[in-house]
Amino acid sequence: MEGRDNQTPQGEIARILVEFLEVAITSIVFLKGVYPTGAFERRRYMNLVVHKARHPQLYDYIHVAVNGLLPFLTKDLIDRVAVVFLDDDALPIERFVFKLNVNQSYSSKVQQADLEFSLRSFLIKLPLSEPLTKDLPPNCRWEITAYFRGLPQPSTGKDVETWIPSDAKQWQQPPVITPIKSMSSEPLGVQVYAENPNPSW
Repeated sequence: MEGRDNQTPQGEIARILVEFLEVAITSIVFLKGVYPTGAFERRRYMNLVVHKARHPQLYDYIHVAVNGLLPFLTKDLIDRVAVVFLDDDALPIERFVFKLNVNQSYSSKVQQADLEFSLRSFLIKLPLSEPLTKDLPPNCRWEITAYFRGLPQPSTGKDVETWIPSDAKQWQQPPVITPIKSMSSEPLGVQVYAENPNPSW
């Protein structure tokens, strides 16, 4: 693995983005109340108090899934990452979507402090968006889903094997989208929004 000193700008951006996604996804799962609050512990990240999964299986699922995105984020092969909450019939109840764009032509040194400052605003905004989202039914489940820009080639190695197709059903109508936060900078663009089923059907 490359050290941070000789990493490409895209590799450095992807590394920062993976750390951010791990914290943001954990925050969403905490805020939605899927697990008791005792399954999480408070910690500091980007000079903010955030939640980290205390339960080993919960922590491992989020950590392994998000870190498995690293090689694909470096090459900007991922369009979106979503936290999808599902009912008993595997029908999505709500999605939190991170739309991502890593600039492949960016060649300057990544200013980590500036990038983290921009991403920090998402972590501040997430708890404020909770009243805009749906209450979840008991016994719902959730998954992390990555939407690739194209099918990864087998030549990308065993990283592809980490990801399996989702068995979640899709909505028949376009969802209702609630914007949460967006940023666009030279090296990275991120939008976060919630999707809910259209109440007209």
